[in-house]
Amino acid sequence: MTRSLLMIAAASSLLTCTIFAQSAPTSQPASPNQPPTVNERRENQQDRIANGVQSGQLTAGETKNLETREANVNREIRDDRSANGGTLTPGEHQQVNRQQNRMSQSIYADKHNAAQQNYRGEVGARQQNQQRRIAQGIRSGQMTAGEAARAENRQQGINQQVHADRAANGGRLTGGEKHQINREQNGASRQIYREKHNAARQSR
Repeated sequence: MTRSLLMIAAASSLLTCTIFAQSAPTSQPASPNQPPTVNERRENQQDRIANGVQSGQLTAGETKNLETREANVNREIRDDRSANGGTLTPGEHQQVNRQQNRMSQSIYADKHNAAQQNYRGEVGARQQNQQRRIAQGIRSGQMTAGEAARAENRQQGINQQVHADRAANGGRLTGGEKHQINREQNGASRQIYREKHNAARQSR
């Protein structure tokens, strides 16, 4: 074959490949993102609460209230699914979505208001450590919303006692008050451990 014929054959082959590539069907575009499921929204809410607990943006009282509401929504979802063979009806989906929207708004408002969880001194360091353990339990699913609400209720009581004692003593705690608070934190610590290591788990 002459050189000119070889060049023509090569050009023809290249043209054929180009036409085939242009006519070949392209892959389907990725489908648009589906809205998050009920469980995905619950997980997102819990992560946001955990972040707020750990950062101090959510006080123990705020967290207790949020987790109590979350526990109520979870109970409603569980009851609805149990009554419908494991699924939610469209109406139940809408109802849960509205409740989760309100929860989301409350989490945002609580994390951005003036109330902050402040830790001072040795007692404050222990309070902060307890909050971190609760936050980790919420984030990992080791603590259910109900367990987190109970743990935060206990922390709220201790925090209120610390605040009252300091207010009565010019901002300081006496040796006896520190001893009493330490005993209460020991009890709270055991509660956190039990709730993180029992069989109950937050659905993720």
